[in-house]
Amino acid sequence: MKSSKSRFPTLFVLLSLIASAGLLMRFGGQWLHLLLLYLSGAAWARKIVSDLPIAQNVAARFVAGETADDAINTARDLNARGMAVTMDYLGESVTNAADASAARDEILRLLDKIHQSGVNANVSIKLTQLGLQIDPDLALNNMRQIMQRARQHNNKIRIDMEESAVTQATLDVYYTLRDQDGYGHNVGIVIQAYLRRSEADIRQLAADGAWVRLCKGAYAEPHDVAFAQKTETDANYLALARILLSDEARQKGVYLGLATHDEAIIQETMAFLKNSHIPPEAFEYQMLYGIRRELQESLAQQGYQVRIYVPYGKAWYPYFMRRLAERPANLWFFISNFMKK
Repeated sequence: MKSSKSRFPTLFVLLSLIASAGLLMRFGGQWLHLLLLYLSGAAWARKIVSDLPIAQNVAARFVAGETADDAINTARDLNARGMAVTMDYLGESVTNAADASAARDEILRLLDKIHQSGVNANVSIKLTQLGLQIDPDLALNNMRQIMQRARQHNNKIRIDMEESAVTQATLDVYYTLRDQDGYGHNVGIVIQAYLRRSEADIRQLAADGAWVRLCKGAYAEPHDVAFAQKTETDANYLALARILLSDEARQKGVYLGLATHDEAIIQETMAFLKNSHIPPEAFEYQMLYGIRRELQESLAQQGYQVRIYVPYGKAWYPYFMRRLAERPANLWFFISNFMKK
């Protein structure tokens, strides 16, 4: 047994003991959320957890597999149940140009496989995986090759949003591709409702008729950059959704992906949509693979357009930890599986 494995119980049994004793609930779930976000970026924790079969098995609930073919097979199953797919080749924050080029080439192959298979799927990309933190021009040039292939296959690319340190650089690449390079609605952007700057970004994107995915946000951010309380983020999410679903925004060409698993927010948006007479084809609900599957299928059965975010690849650890941070039920699922071993 590897020595890293022997350290795993210290980390997660401690979490389970704290949680079971009720201490985290007493002091607020935000402490658990912040701890898990810290662990998502901690190299020492990644080394411990990534080698564990139990962690790999539980992560398989949220990750389609390690290869593009795994993601394609998952997409076929979701398509058959009436849901579209966004695929994501996992990886972020690369530190050398060779790794960025390798990620670009994998995404090019993914676009080819989507086209060849005929599945209903587009692709989401993190720019730090393509070299944004090395050189923004490197990421832009890699994106240009990807956009060219996507256009060739009549497909779309959505640029994911990462931590706030790269928000403006991410938007700069998006606007360059959309406006200067002329990719228009073939390229979209993600906006995080917990960032204080997002209202200004959304108002500009609404005026531009952009293709937008609105999510809450899943990175640890300082209070002056992001809302600290869930209630603040939820209120801002609904306010931003109303802007993007307004008559003016839709007339400009906005197509919104409402990315949330929060049933209260879903009910609020449904009421707004009904009262505003907005047809189901004007937007879509988006959810993560493996989370709230019954809710995903229920929405699709009710006639709403639903798109599932399907990640794949070997770099699953940061993604997995952020999913645990987002929802306590995910952590309990992990802990309960660990305790069965």
